[in-house]
Amino acid sequence: MEITYHNSATVVIKDDNTKILIDPWLTNGEYFGAWGIYPPYDFKPEVFNDVDYIYISHIHPDHCSPKTLSKLNKKIPVLIHNFSEKYLKKNIEKLGFGVIELENNKRMELKNNLSINIIAADNCNPEICGKMFGCAFSGSEYGTAQIDTMVVIDNKKQVVVNTNDCPFEIAEKTARIISKQYQNIDLLLVGYAGASSYPQCFNFSEKETEIEANKKRVKRLRGAVNYVQIFNPRYFMPFAGRYTLSGKNYILNKKRGEPDLDYAVEYLTENIDQNKNRCIVLNSKESFDFTTGKSTKKYEKINQKEKEKFTNKILSKIKFSYEYQPKPSIDSLIKLLPRSYERFNDLRKKISYFTETKIILKLNQNKFVVISCNDQGYEITTPKKIKKIDKFIAMVVDDRLLYLLLQGPKKAHWNNADIGSHIQYRRMPNVYEMGLMHCWNYFYSGKYID
Repeated sequence: MEITYHNSATVVIKDDNTKILIDPWLTNGEYFGAWGIYPPYDFKPEVFNDVDYIYISHIHPDHCSPKTLSKLNKKIPVLIHNFSEKYLKKNIEKLGFGVIELENNKRMELKNNLSINIIAADNCNPEICGKMFGCAFSGSEYGTAQIDTMVVIDNKKQVVVNTNDCPFEIAEKTARIISKQYQNIDLLLVGYAGASSYPQCFNFSEKETEIEANKKRVKRLRGAVNYVQIFNPRYFMPFAGRYTLSGKNYILNKKRGEPDLDYAVEYLTENIDQNKNRCIVLNSKESFDFTTGKSTKKYEKINQKEKEKFTNKILSKIKFSYEYQPKPSIDSLIKLLPRSYERFNDLRKKISYFTETKIILKLNQNKFVVISCNDQGYEITTPKKIKKIDKFIAMVVDDRLLYLLLQGPKKAHWNNADIGSHIQYRRMPNVYEMGLMHCWNYFYSGKYID
């Protein structure tokens, strides 16, 4: 088998004449325009016309990219996990693809002895995951509906395991199940980074941001080491979670706490025995052959000065999708609040979550909405009054994006706004409340306005 790297979690696995394209994201601008690609990628859709299958691990747009998929051949079947909720399936079908849902941990032979096995990451803990998407749907023994999946691809001789974005703390059990089923793994595709708004979007001092960013960086890399230790592959390749914040958010790149690829490679090769588990790194569009153990070209490290120059000159100029929208009136925002609160509060009561923490959402310079999490409703108030609140999480988001978020997921989802670093936060005290943030993802009206 052979692997070709393209971008982030996007790779092609080839065996003889069969090709599987994994998690295609090859265009700038996902997450409302906030995620850019570096090194720049020259996307030519026709290059992928000979692909036999597309595998998509989960719904996030850096794995299921509408901008990319819309340009690919719609005759290529798409393979996904049989999630209990059908958001992913429906979104792909809307783009014109046929979707094949595979049962959890059930190996399926595709063609020419090449097989695929999709396994949902279980032991779901949104506090660790940080994604919160779909966490109300926990009816499956495999965890929530929209969590990441792992995939195993084999040709009866060689085995590839892809952990993509699965945080180790959530997916350890799944990893151990796979390692028992497939004892001789040739290549492990292992994530070394992730995506969240923390700490770059929080009201920290420079020193506090640096401390929290380093904690996050180390945690990500230790998770990658743990995966390698469990799977014990001949080769492992750090990948996925590779992006550069664009538009106005480009100034947050240095605060994200996500290790860049070269930093990750240095850490992983220092902490993993290279005589036992060899690290491979590929330039975009280059390949590695499992049989020969050779790459088509030696990896070239990123020139950080060139990256910064490109980001400042090109990526920073990208406009967010909502910046093309007209500014909403304060009345139009307020009209969407009653149903949004009702939806939020219904879920909060359903999971029996109560907290004295108030949610403060800025509507404009003079008006804020303060939302209770203990059945006391919400009120629209002034900057002067919110200063008296001593336990809160405050959020500031562009009013044009807020208007879309309050309409609902068909227009914009809170989770994607968070991942794209579009929300500025302040917490007092600085404590993460899983239940609160879980419920907050459902603060929308469902009333869509053209």
